[in-house]
Amino acid sequence: QVQLVESGGGLVQPGGSLRLSCAASGIRFSLYAMGWYRQAPGKQRELVARIRSGVTTNYADSVKGRFTISRDNAKNTVYLQMNSLKPEDTAVYYCNAEWSTRTYWGQGTQVTVSS
Repeated sequence: QVQLVESGGGLVQPGGSLRLSCAASGIRFSLYAMGWYRQAPGKQRELVARIRSGVTTNYADSVKGRFTISRDNAKNTVYLQMNSLKPEDTAVYYCNAEWSTRTYWGQGTQVTVSS
């Protein structure tokens, strides 16, 4: 059974930082491209950052220079370090795993940026 379990969300003030984690089980983690997506109320889910099975990364323009995605294949975990958070970063953040035709999602973790 495949599981992606996110953690690390919460309430933070503008300018603050959070680190999200996503622990994967039931997949050959090192084969998968891992991504973080987010969905704000009334908006479509959007890609935030993605890291391939190697080290290639890509980011949404809105988070470049502020967010960093990384992975630890020994721990089957992907991280999203979020710095200089803005109110517009408020959303539910979802972990995603993709390989070939297989796609899996986590349950999401809420990030709220507010003073």
